[in-house]
Amino acid sequence: MNTELLGIIASFVITVAIAIPLGKYLAKMFAGERVWTDFMKPFERFLFKLSGINPNEPMNWKQFLKALMTINILWLVYGFAVLMWQDKLPLNPDANPGMTADLAFNTIISFVVNCDLQHYSGESGVSYLTQHFIIMFLMFTSAATGIAAAVGLFKAFRDKTTTNIGNFWEFFVKAITRLLLPLSVVVALILTFNGTPSSYAGKDQFISMQGDTVNVSRGPAAQMIAIKHLGTNGGGWFGANSAHPLENPSYLTNMTEIISQMIIPMAMIVAFGYFIRRRKLGWVIFSIMTIGMFMLMIPTISSELGGNPAIAKMGIQQTTGAMEGKEVRIGPMATGYWSTLTTIVSTGSVNGMHDSTMPLTGAWQLLGMMINGFFGGCGVGILNYFIYLIIAVFISGLMVGRTPEFLGHKVEAREVKIAAIITLLSPLLIMAGTALSAYVFTSHGNADWAVKPANWLNNPGFHGFSEMLYENTSANANNGSGFEGLGDNNIFWNVVTGVILILGRFLPIFGPLAIAGLLAQKKYVPESAGTLRTDTFTFGFMTLAVILVLNALSYFPALALGPIAEYFSMIK
Repeated sequence: MNTELLGIIASFVITVAIAIPLGKYLAKMFAGERVWTDFMKPFERFLFKLSGINPNEPMNWKQFLKALMTINILWLVYGFAVLMWQDKLPLNPDANPGMTADLAFNTIISFVVNCDLQHYSGESGVSYLTQHFIIMFLMFTSAATGIAAAVGLFKAFRDKTTTNIGNFWEFFVKAITRLLLPLSVVVALILTFNGTPSSYAGKDQFISMQGDTVNVSRGPAAQMIAIKHLGTNGGGWFGANSAHPLENPSYLTNMTEIISQMIIPMAMIVAFGYFIRRRKLGWVIFSIMTIGMFMLMIPTISSELGGNPAIAKMGIQQTTGAMEGKEVRIGPMATGYWSTLTTIVSTGSVNGMHDSTMPLTGAWQLLGMMINGFFGGCGVGILNYFIYLIIAVFISGLMVGRTPEFLGHKVEAREVKIAAIITLLSPLLIMAGTALSAYVFTSHGNADWAVKPANWLNNPGFHGFSEMLYENTSANANNGSGFEGLGDNNIFWNVVTGVILILGRFLPIFGPLAIAGLLAQKKYVPESAGTLRTDTFTFGFMTLAVILVLNALSYFPALALGPIAEYFSMIK
C-alpha cells in the first residue's frame, strides 16, 4: 500500500515538475519570442506557403472561429468517407470491415471533437490506415484546435484594448510542430522500449496455458497511445484501452501515460499567467483547479481501497481493496488516481473498467466530467474555467455594488448572457440525452433500433440509469470513457451522442472566445482602490464556490437517482 501511495505521489510531483517549465515555454513560443524550437520555422513557412495562408494576418474573434470551424468541417467529410470504405483501402492486414453509416457518423464526430467515444472495438473496428490517417491524425488536430482556441483567449487579454486575438493557423500549426509532435516521439519511444507494439505486423498467434490458440492484435500502437494521452484524446488502440497489457504493460508505462495526459492541461494554465503578464492570476487558477482535483481524487481512492461491502458481508477479506475490473499489475489506488485525472482532463482513457468501480467512485467520475473545468482538455480546460470565472466576477460585482470588471474591461449584460447560456448548455445536453434514453428504454423495449432497447443494459435499476447518464455526460464533456455495461453501438446511441458531441465541443469554445473578443475591444479601465481583484485567493475560492453550487444544483438529482442510490442500496 505504501509503495502504491509513493507511486501516485511520484507521478503527481513529476507531472508538476514537467508542466511548470513547459507552461513557461508555451507562453514564450505562442507570444513569438525566441525558443529552442525555432528550428521548425522553415518547415512551418513551407506549410503556410503550400496552403496559401498568411500566419501574420490578424484575426478578430469572428474570423478566428470561422477558420477553426472551416477546417474541422473538412475533416468531418474526409474522415466519414474513409471510415465507410476502409475495407477497400490498403493497410488492412486483419481484413477489418468498413463501418456502418451511423457508426461512421458517431466515430468521425467523436475524433474531430477530441472525445474519442469509441462505439467500436479498437483492434477489430478500424484498419491500420484508418488508425494512422484518421484516428491518429485527428488526435493531433483536435488537440491543436483546443490549444489554438485557448491561445486566442490569451491574446485577447495580453493587450489593453484590441480586436486582434491572433491568427488561428499560426497557433494551430505551432501546437503540432512545437508541442504535440516532439513530445509524442519521446513518449512513444518510452512505450516501445517497455513492451508496447510499434510494428505494422498483423495478428500473432500463441498457445495459451489452457492449450487454446489465441490471435493477438498488434500494430503501431505505441505511436497512437502517445498522442492519445498527450492530446487528452483517450481513444484506445485496443478495445480494453490502457487496461490492455500491450497498451499499458507495466507500472512504468502506467506512470508515463498518466503523466502524459496531465502535463499539457497543467502547462496551459501556467502559460496563461505568463502570456498575459498576470502570473499571480495564473497561479491562483492553478491552485483552485488542484484543490478541485484533490476534492474528487481523495474520496475516489478511499472508496476503492475500502472494498466492496457486498463481498465483505460474505466474510471475504479484501486486503487490497475493490479489485473487480482492475489490473493486478496496477492495483486499486493507481486505478483510482487514473480514473480521477482521466475524467477531469477529458482524456477518457482507462486503466481499469469504470463500470466496475464502486458506486461513489462512479459519482466522482461523473462529477469530474460534469464540472469539466479542473484543468480540462488541451486548451479547452481554461476556456471552461473562464465561463465560471466570468459568472464569479458578475456575482462578486453585484455583492460589492460595482460594475463587474475583468482585467480592466467591464463585464456587461452581453458577456454575462453568453456565459449563462454556455453554463446551461451542459445540463441541458446531459439531462435531455439521459431523459430521452431512459424514455426509449422504458417505453420502447421491443422496438427495433438496430439493437433492441431492452438489450442496451446488462445492469438494470440504479446502475443501468448510471450507465445511460455516464454515456451522455462523457459525450458532452468530450471525454470518451464509458460504463461499458451499456450496449452503445446502435443507431440510437450513435446518433444521439453524435449530436451531443458536436454541441458539447464547439459551443463552449464559441462562448469564451466571443466573450474574450468582446471584452478585449472595450476601453481599458485602469485598476483603482475600488477594483475587484481577480488574482487573489479570496476571489479564487469565490470561483470554486460558484463551480460547486452551479454543478450541485444542476446535477445532484441525477446523481441521486444513479450512483448515490446504488451506494445506499449496497450498504443497507
